[in-house]
Amino acid sequence: MDYRPKMLSAIRNYNKQTFMADLMAGIIVGIVALPLAIAFAIASGVSPEKGIVTAIVAGLAISAFGGSRVQIGGPTGAFIVIVAGIIGQYGIEGLTIATLMAGVFLIGFGLLRLGTIIKYIPYPIIVGFTSGIAVTIFTTQVKDLLGMQIDGSVPGDFIARWGVYFQNLTHIDPWSAAIGIGSVVLIGTWPIIANRSVKGHHSSVLKKVPGSLVAIIVMTIAALLLREYYDVTTIETIGDRFSIKAEMPSIVVPSLSWEQVKELVAPAMTIAILGAIESLLSATVADGVIGDHHNSNTELVGQGVANILSPIFGGIPATGAIARTMTNINNGGRTPIAGIIHAVVLLVIFLFLMPLAQYIPMACLAGVLVVVSYGMSGWRSFRALLRNPKSDVTVLVLTFLLTIIFDLTVAIEVGLLCACLLFMRRMSETTDVRAVYDEIDLNEDADMEAGNLEHLTIPEGVEVYEINGPYFFGAGSRFEDLMARYGGRPQVRIIRMRKVPFIDSTGLHNLENMCRMSQREGITVILSGVVPKVEAVLRRNGFTELLGQQNICNHIDLALQRARELGCQD
Repeated sequence: MDYRPKMLSAIRNYNKQTFMADLMAGIIVGIVALPLAIAFAIASGVSPEKGIVTAIVAGLAISAFGGSRVQIGGPTGAFIVIVAGIIGQYGIEGLTIATLMAGVFLIGFGLLRLGTIIKYIPYPIIVGFTSGIAVTIFTTQVKDLLGMQIDGSVPGDFIARWGVYFQNLTHIDPWSAAIGIGSVVLIGTWPIIANRSVKGHHSSVLKKVPGSLVAIIVMTIAALLLREYYDVTTIETIGDRFSIKAEMPSIVVPSLSWEQVKELVAPAMTIAILGAIESLLSATVADGVIGDHHNSNTELVGQGVANILSPIFGGIPATGAIARTMTNINNGGRTPIAGIIHAVVLLVIFLFLMPLAQYIPMACLAGVLVVVSYGMSGWRSFRALLRNPKSDVTVLVLTFLLTIIFDLTVAIEVGLLCACLLFMRRMSETTDVRAVYDEIDLNEDADMEAGNLEHLTIPEGVEVYEINGPYFFGAGSRFEDLMARYGGRPQVRIIRMRKVPFIDSTGLHNLENMCRMSQREGITVILSGVVPKVEAVLRRNGFTELLGQQNICNHIDLALQRARELGCQD
């Protein structure tokens, strides 16, 4: 693999104008990333500073070592469900080990050049688990959004959780609910407010301020005023739930045991696969906007490095973030320098302004995540896919339901398995096996265009079969079924293979069985029109000795001539 981070090519001919564009984009993206990093961390079950540390460390690493010019990395909503599940089952140390392992897997994906393959994961699977994650995120935020006073812990199971919510509808805190719902409304309407309220060149500055940040500032001030002047103490804040530390954490090197590694392979692989899919999807979207081409394998290596460094500094899993990447592009960022500046901006905020985060209402952060989950849901794509073939709908709905009812690991595994089975079925349907009666059409498309309409008559005692398409495990049984229906016992059996581009082990096995069965019945098998690539495979597997070189022919005319030599007459 030729590993060359985009940073190396991006800094060539780098100038002041490009730097100023990257500087402005980096500052804005850093401000946009702040509330999201805090919200994603808390929703994942870790303290808010871990989210910012992840955005700083992983964001810098992805920009410096990745294969995209404009990718912005950090914690994303897709990981909330996975991280919360790992922490619940294995604790923080288990999450650290799983993230490290995921980083190693991602580097392995890149070194093995799997980047292009991962991009071809079926679209219904991506939409299914993305929509499922969105529903799950929304479900986890209902309690904080409405300020529900629930005794004991809320169940992790999707159905049981909603059961608890319905049982506690009378325990909603109106002040928290107002903060939460108000945050959703403000974020949703902020683009309209920004476009209409300010005239002139200042409006462009206002439009760049993210609605989530505006909501956090407005609702934090509102909560402080309510607490100070109206003695409202029911609005829970970050400081009520977490102890805020405005200092970079020390380096963590977890102690590994083989038992832990075995237990965490599946969660780590889920993190790696989801991170790879999301980062490459983000990079592909970015390419379409800026007219560039990212290196998918280099990007995976960069993602792997980021997910090794992030847990070492106390962070959580990270990947490329589409929303932040598009914010970077829309504000002029064109090189990885913008991503590095975004990490520096977050570091400055973290070191000097982090204590202020303790006053942010939990209901407001829940509102931010509700908007994020709506954006992730892709309900329009989901609805459109429901009009597709039943096989795609099955994969979509199954992946979606497994994600929300069980977990993402199960959803990805089962979804990929179903997609593979459907792919096998569709591939088998592309291979046509047919019996040829009476006469054979020699003509290819070029012959027909030239007016050469030649036919050959099949001699008595000869059966001719034609395989059109790859001869692999999906087509073997179909060929055997056709032979059984033909029902004859000819002297010669000709297999036309001119349109067989490749043959796999199962196809070889079935073909060999057919040849040996025919020979036991006294039937000579002749292969016709075998392409060189397939013929080489047949030779390596002993078909020359099994059939005889004279019974492997380049053309049907030669095969029929060989049949006549064996005594078959017209």
